[in-house]
Amino acid sequence: MNQVIYDSRGGNTRKVAEAIAEELGVAAEDVGAASLGPADGVVFLGSGCYGGKPGEQMVKFIEANDFLGRRVALFGTSAGGAGSEVKAMEAAVKEKGAEVPGKYFCKGQMAVIFSRGHPNPADIDAARKFAREMAGL
Repeated sequence: MNQVIYDSRGGNTRKVAEAIAEELGVAAEDVGAASLGPADGVVFLGSGCYGGKPGEQMVKFIEANDFLGRRVALFGTSAGGAGSEVKAMEAAVKEKGAEVPGKYFCKGQMAVIFSRGHPNPADIDAARKFAREMAGL
């Protein structure tokens, strides 16, 4: 069973998570209330970028769970769209034994000035495509 877990303060990553979850036919879960399900399927983990890093709750979630043998697809949003939060999550889950078959990141609006209008429809469509590719659909 595929699973989508996200950490989002401003709502950008939540929008991407919901698009991925909808594509997979599952519910997106806020990291604060999530727990890892069965090891079959792909776990999609996503976070916004806060000071160049993933959200604190996502970091704690990764630290608290065993990813040995799991397939973990990563996604994120940031004003710059550089993906440093995704790279940090990748290092953390790989250290805990996960296989990372793919990553997706896009710009996310910060306040009303930076990356205004993101994630936009093209970003959401790309997230949906990413979900299908990672889940083998």
